[in-house]
Amino acid sequence: MSPFAEIVFETIPGGGALSVVRDGVGLGSVIAVVCSWTRNRSILWAILAGLLSWAYVIYFAITRRPEETRGW
Repeated sequence: MSPFAEIVFETIPGGGALSVVRDGVGLGSVIAVVCSWTRNRSILWAILAGLLSWAYVIYFAITRRPEETRGW
């Protein structure tokens, strides 16, 4: 089983399309865990950030410190 989310596009009767996201870790969760680990160096905070996913990524972007921007 892959650790990444698998997106499957299927055609349904009537000509429509159906997209299904299957088991795995989403991109938002990965970014959140990396950002949290970089800032806190705590497994518990990283897990919490992964569960919050994009909400934590947005929070991190708003509250990041000058040393976390790498001059960008």
